[in-house]
Amino acid sequence: MPYLPAFIAPARFTDPAAALAQVREIYDSSLNHLREAMQRFVAGDSLPGHVRACYPFVRVQTDTVARQGTSDSARLSYGFVAGPGRFETTLSRPDLYASYYLDQFTLLLQNHKVELEVGTSSQPIPVHFSFAEHDHIEGSLNAERRQLMRDMFDLPDLTAMDDGIANGTHEPRPGEAQPLSLFTAPRVDYSLHRLRHYTGTAPEHFQNFVLFTNYQFYIDEFVRLGHAAMADPDSEYIAFVEPGNVVTRRVGTLVQAGDELGKVPPRLPQMPGYHLVRADRGGISMVNIGVGPANAKTITDHIAVLRPHAWIMLGHCAGLRNTQQLGDYVLAHGYVREDHVLDEELPLWVPIPALAEIQLALEAAVSQVTQLKGPELKRIMRTGTVASTDNRNWELLPDNGPQRRFSQSRAVALDMESATIAANGFRFRVPYGTLLCVSDKPLHGEIKLPGMANQFYRERVDQHLRIGIRAIELLREQGLNQLHSRKLRSFAEVAFQ
Repeated sequence: MPYLPAFIAPARFTDPAAALAQVREIYDSSLNHLREAMQRFVAGDSLPGHVRACYPFVRVQTDTVARQGTSDSARLSYGFVAGPGRFETTLSRPDLYASYYLDQFTLLLQNHKVELEVGTSSQPIPVHFSFAEHDHIEGSLNAERRQLMRDMFDLPDLTAMDDGIANGTHEPRPGEAQPLSLFTAPRVDYSLHRLRHYTGTAPEHFQNFVLFTNYQFYIDEFVRLGHAAMADPDSEYIAFVEPGNVVTRRVGTLVQAGDELGKVPPRLPQMPGYHLVRADRGGISMVNIGVGPANAKTITDHIAVLRPHAWIMLGHCAGLRNTQQLGDYVLAHGYVREDHVLDEELPLWVPIPALAEIQLALEAAVSQVTQLKGPELKRIMRTGTVASTDNRNWELLPDNGPQRRFSQSRAVALDMESATIAANGFRFRVPYGTLLCVSDKPLHGEIKLPGMANQFYRERVDQHLRIGIRAIELLREQGLNQLHSRKLRSFAEVAFQ
């Protein structure tokens, strides 16, 4: 017999804040139930049955395709359901997603003038997802007790975490509601836990703009800029967070509860994350994804559940044109996808379009940081197709096959990550862009030599990073409503951004 928390009856709301409060009440009650039961289990107590607590859900039902929102909401590419029907999703972590949920609830109410129903779903919360950030109580269990845990608690169920909604392959079962969000609550929780593992930082520290790089040199410079911002009492950023959740507060601000728990890790995680924090979460997170499309897919699969406003790739590439010079920039407006990691989720026949808002911001940032315009700007920055491959030694393949394909595609640069990041941005409806810097020209006999590479890194990394940061500032200044492009939305789209 299931051992359940006290029942909280479903309720209907026309006030988004009240709906969010109900979500919090159900979620907190479920987590408290699981945590209390786990503490008893670790202490060796007998429990009255299989311990279960479920996620809250939000549901909306409409019988018309008409929308009644304001002119502002009508211009958005999200915030409304595709047509008549019943739509719902499970929800997790209302503490982390409070502002996001409030925005989505508000838009649904504005656009459809119907009630939101909030209740307890039938989707169990896996006990692993109920632990607080610094809880490790399961570590004290012996092997026998740990095995018994499978009988007493719900464990993660991978069948509840697939990306069918985002991939456009999800088909509701007869009588099942249509989805409201790209991600179910278990899928969100799974990724939040993966982010801790891969980046060494808590999801709470991630900001709504993300920079990716494939070189540690960029991270070193980002750390330097982050600490410089913390020494500036007038900085717009209030904290800088490094792996291990090590928090540096801006000079003149108070240490906050939890800062003391940060600890420099004995070794860096696989894809370390760093966060330049703003009070409105509109700051900048930067992740060193390392080399290869597998890493690029892995980290963007998980960051996508945070619903960032944009992510941008800043990295090095091979220049494919003889007219390019080392240190030139490449602004990607198209991608040749030979990375192979997303072929099943996003078929190769799907085009990955350039997004005008990101492109214009990157071009303006290059001009502002370099102080170049017109022909002089074009001399150091080329807009063109970027090819991404999963074969680091593509130059060694026989018969010049890759070279022929890259030439036929009109590619101007080659790397291993950019197409993956752009394709996953397209798949998960996250605005994306790519600005690369030419670090070698293998087709033209210019390969990286130690002395030349070191000089190149010193001269270009600081400038390239400042361009990426300036581009994000421009995107923030122009307003987020223009950023979430309709190019990323299908004709049968979920309502949540």
